[in-house]
Amino acid sequence: MLRILFLGTGGSLPTRNRNPSAIMVNREGELLLFDCGEGTQQQMMRAKTGMKALTSIFITHFHADHMLGIPGLIQTMSFLGRTEPLRIYGPQWVKEFVKILSELGYYKLRFEVEAIELVPGEIVSRDGYCIQAIETDHSVPSLGYVLLEDSLRGRFNREKAIALGVPPGPLFSKLHSGIDVEVNGTLIRSEDVVGRMRSGRKIVYTGDTRPCDSILMASKGADVLIHDSTLASDQGEWAKESKHSTAFEAATLAKEAGVDRLVLTHISSRYTDDASPLLKEAQTVCENVIIAEDLMEIDIPLKK
Repeated sequence: MLRILFLGTGGSLPTRNRNPSAIMVNREGELLLFDCGEGTQQQMMRAKTGMKALTSIFITHFHADHMLGIPGLIQTMSFLGRTEPLRIYGPQWVKEFVKILSELGYYKLRFEVEAIELVPGEIVSRDGYCIQAIETDHSVPSLGYVLLEDSLRGRFNREKAIALGVPPGPLFSKLHSGIDVEVNGTLIRSEDVVGRMRSGRKIVYTGDTRPCDSILMASKGADVLIHDSTLASDQGEWAKESKHSTAFEAATLAKEAGVDRLVLTHISSRYTDDASPLLKEAQTVCENVIIAEDLMEIDIPLKK
């Protein structure tokens, strides 16, 4: 399972229907949080995600709308008896931020909060996947993140294996793992019954940014690109000045990168009643595009 849950999709100001930035990824039951704006823990409660399986928080930058939800979240997890460590990754100042967290509120956590500073290009390796930090273009030190799964074995052709005389059972597993087997004196090669290796699934989250080459390169072939789309093109000058992107710019990058699906997020409060202008201008460039909504979920299927 690889599922994206949008806990907060608003811009710098929360609105009645959009919380500040927070995106939860559920990979095989492990929860990863990308940004943690104000109210994130309440959104987690509404979505019934639980908190125990949350292993890591990846912060894109230290503007308030991307990290103010962390103090309350870690205090709640401590109240609930958490003992497993929590890792908080981020750009410059993440260690100072976590130090302040540990001293804020005059309470002692029951678990360790570990701060890990990342630089563009650095990779966090995990079992079956990795997270890569990428360079972005915002008004303060900032990072985007790529979640990339390991390559997958090709599909096992059960019918062909049986036709070649392989009995169902342990030999199937050997063949699927790349081991040739012998059946009644005949060598059956793994490559005869197993398809080509498949690329792992890929999610890219930009955080707040202008479009830039580093994001373009990192997004090549992504299953999902979640891109800053704060404004429409009639606010293009303000987007440049504030170091954000328009929906049209996000769509242009997504098309050039060949992503399967573009999700527009960090929606400005000026579109509280109607965000359709963002979607319409993005659709003039990119077909498979949607606007993120709070508590919206996306499942990412395995590649064929």
